[in-house]
Amino acid sequence: MTGPVVIGLDGSPGSVTAAWWAAEEAARRRLPLVLLHSWTTQPLDVPIPQETQSKQRYGQELLQRLETELLHRHGDLTLTTELVSDTAAHALLDHSKGASLLVLGSRGFGSAASFLLGSISLHVLGLAQCPTVTVRAGDLAVEAGWGHPAAADRDEVVVGLSVAGPASDPLLEFSFATAESYGIGVRVVRALPRHAPHLTSPERADDRHKSEERTRLTSTVAMWRQMFPDVPVVEQVVTGSAAHALLSAAARSRLTVVGRHRHPSHLTWKLGPVAHSVLHHAPSPVAVVPHD
Repeated sequence: MTGPVVIGLDGSPGSVTAAWWAAEEAARRRLPLVLLHSWTTQPLDVPIPQETQSKQRYGQELLQRLETELLHRHGDLTLTTELVSDTAAHALLDHSKGASLLVLGSRGFGSAASFLLGSISLHVLGLAQCPTVTVRAGDLAVEAGWGHPAAADRDEVVVGLSVAGPASDPLLEFSFATAESYGIGVRVVRALPRHAPHLTSPERADDRHKSEERTRLTSTVAMWRQMFPDVPVVEQVVTGSAAHALLSAAARSRLTVVGRHRHPSHLTWKLGPVAHSVLHHAPSPVAVVPHD
């Protein structure tokens, strides 16, 4: 990774928490940080007294305040700010062509992962060309720092694979590199559907299928074990709901990683049901990584 970490700011609590996470991530990876604010797509819940200041003025003050705060936290951080008239989604998607990471804020448990009005960030998550991370407002481990007791149990990067094979390499590369930078391990989760109940021996079929998938998963992960020998790895194959398996594992996750298929058209986008569920309910920051 050589491109910048780009954070979309709107002034909401979620975007500020996300900015703290993004700054620490950029500092750890020794990457530049870009603070981006679109004054044309500010959220409805951010008060902007039009009689005393314009939307542009609000945006400038927001960027200046966060720049000062983040440079105080990370004195050696390379940081730039951008106040744009383009929509936030268009500006972020344009940055995703060369960024290492996009970062968005989320408004909390049970709400759509969003740093603006919901559909905007989901649009970015569905089309970004680089990994995109959502960070929840009120996440104590992020707001108070990773030395806080709230972060004591977050000792893994959890990655969910829909298939074991080369298509999973972008997710594994991102997860292993991130875990190495954190000094923690990776948990690779592969969930298998249950066989139909009309089969003569569904339990035996499930066991055989699980054994075969364990072998495939071990083969898929082997290269990344060799490339990152200091990263502890747990391979977990379960039968049942992929969303449930990932959310259970995410209880100890510092970052939860899910995949999204790339799409040839910028007019269409989609996140799968597992990604939607994890974005809505995982307590940790969530990374959505595009793959073929």
